[in-house]
Amino acid sequence: METILGLCIGIGLSAACGFRVFVPLLVMSVASLMGWFEPMKGFDWLAMPSVCIALAVATVCEIAAYYVPWVDNLLDTVATPAAMIAGTLATMAVSSGEMSQFASWAAAIIVGGGTAGAVQMSTVAVRGLSTATTGGIANPVVSTGEWIGAFLLSVLSLMVPVLVVALVLLLIVLAVRWVRRKKQENMNSAVL
Repeated sequence: METILGLCIGIGLSAACGFRVFVPLLVMSVASLMGWFEPMKGFDWLAMPSVCIALAVATVCEIAAYYVPWVDNLLDTVATPAAMIAGTLATMAVSSGEMSQFASWAAAIIVGGGTAGAVQMSTVAVRGLSTATTGGIANPVVSTGEWIGAFLLSVLSLMVPVLVVALVLLLIVLAVRWVRRKKQENMNSAVL
């Protein structure tokens, strides 16, 4: 049961990494410092005050950079692999000690990295459509939704992980439907 719970927490944190790379790591670090979360062995560095400060600075810089027009699209090329790495690390930091080291890393890479990558690719598609349809004017709204989503998913992942997994799946389905609908609308308007 502990393994399944750890994977649920990992999925939620990984999805949050898909929205913003550093927000979930910062939430994990703050929770570790407050004694609300104990990372797995080898990830004790999350509970260091200097790491928390560094993650806070990185988080502020990342969030601010996404509000700069056209820089947000450029950041997506760097953020996609970074989100997958952060998702893997976040999942590994909460994985159960019941699994072997190999199984833990395999699950972290597949589940954590895969979830973060899927969410990140969805945000790239949404931002691309926003840029194409509004010339980037609506991108700050998208960016705001992403960092708020990253924060809420991170906190909720540590509090109600099973509910977060259901929410993540729902968000992915809704994002895919929205992107498909917008693509179809753009194709229909191009034909006319």
